[in-house]
Amino acid sequence: MKQKYLAFAVAAGAFAASNAHAQSSVQLYGLIDLSAVAYTTNADKAGNHVIGMGHDGEPWFSGSRWGLRGAEDIGGGSKIIFTLESEFVAANGNMEDPGQLFDRDSWVGIENPVIGQITAGFQDTVAKDFSGLYGDPYTSAEFSTKEGAYTNSNNFKQLIFYAAGPTGTRSENGIQWRKLFSNGIYAAADYQFSNSTQFANGSGYQAALGWNLGPASFGGFYNHTNNGGFTDQTYSVGGDYRFGIGRVNAGYFHYTGKQGSLPDRVDNAWTVSFKLAPKGPLDYELGYLQMHTKNAAYDSNGNIPNANSGLFDTSDTTVNNGYKETIYASTFYHLSKRTEVYLAADYMKLHGGYTVSGTFGHNTQLEVATGIRTRF
Repeated sequence: MKQKYLAFAVAAGAFAASNAHAQSSVQLYGLIDLSAVAYTTNADKAGNHVIGMGHDGEPWFSGSRWGLRGAEDIGGGSKIIFTLESEFVAANGNMEDPGQLFDRDSWVGIENPVIGQITAGFQDTVAKDFSGLYGDPYTSAEFSTKEGAYTNSNNFKQLIFYAAGPTGTRSENGIQWRKLFSNGIYAAADYQFSNSTQFANGSGYQAALGWNLGPASFGGFYNHTNNGGFTDQTYSVGGDYRFGIGRVNAGYFHYTGKQGSLPDRVDNAWTVSFKLAPKGPLDYELGYLQMHTKNAAYDSNGNIPNANSGLFDTSDTTVNNGYKETIYASTFYHLSKRTEVYLAADYMKLHGGYTVSGTFGHNTQLEVATGIRTRF
C-alpha cells in the first residue's frame, strides 16, 4: 500500500511539475547588427570623410542586444510578463550605456484578454512604438502591443524624438496600458513619474489610438512632456497601406516647446516611405522626410536640440528658423529567416538656421553602410 501511495505521489508531483513548466516560460533572445563598412562625409570641421566599422562603432539598423523575456500563466486567461534587455556594441564589445546593464528594457506587468497589457518600469514610450509604423518602413506593418520602433543610428531616424518623454525615447519610472481590440482598434497610454517632490517636473504622459483595417493601419498620438519646468507637446497622425509586394507609409508631426522668455518653438515634420518585398531573398526601401523648425533656440554648442530634450540654452536671446531634409534607401538580401546582409545610404541637407552637431558646421552629409544582421 505504501509503495502504491509513493508511486502515486511521485506521478502526481511529476505531472504538477510538467504542468507548471507548461504554464510558464523564460526565453533568452538577441540580435547582432554589425555595419562592417561605413562611409560618412563631413565627419569633422575640415570636411573630411571617415571610413570605419559603423557610425562611431554603432550599427546602422538595430542596436545589438540580448535579453530575457518571460511569461507565467496565473489563471483566468491572465499572465505575468516581463522583459530585461541590454544593448551592446558588436564592433568593440562595449556596453551601449556604461553602468546601465538593462538599458533597453526593465519592466514587469500583467496581460489579460479583457483589460489588455499593463506594464511598469523602464520601457519604450507608447508614442515611439506607435509612430514607428508610419515613421520608419523597417518596423511592424500593423499596430500591436509589442515593442519595436525605428531603426538605429542614422540621419533619417530623427523623427523618433517627437515621440520621446522626459528621459528620452524610453520612460524611466513609467506605467503603461496597451490593448489591441478584436475589431482592430489599438489604444495605448502611459505616464512617467518624476519621482520627486515636484510631482509634475520631469513627468510626462502620452496617448495613442489607431486602427488596423484590412490592408491599412492608421491613427495618431498626443505627447505631453515636462522638462525642467518647460512644457513640450506633440500631435501626430499617420499610417500605412499594404498592397501585394509593397507597403507605403506617411506621417505628420506637430511639436511646440516652451523656451522660457523666448517665443515657443514650433516644429512641423512629415515623412513618406516605401517598401517592396517581391518573391525571393531581396527587399527594397526608399524614404524621404522634412523637419521644419521655427523660433528654435540653439543648445550650448550652437545646434538645434532634439525635440522633448529640454537642452536649449536658457541664456540664449535669439531664435532660429530652418529645416532639414533627408532621403534614404536600402536593400536587404535575406540569407535565412534570421539573417540578412544589407546595403544602405542616406543624404541629409540642412537649410537656414538648422544645424546639427554631427555635420560639424557643414550643411550636407552622406552616409553609406553595408553590414549583417542576425537574430537568436
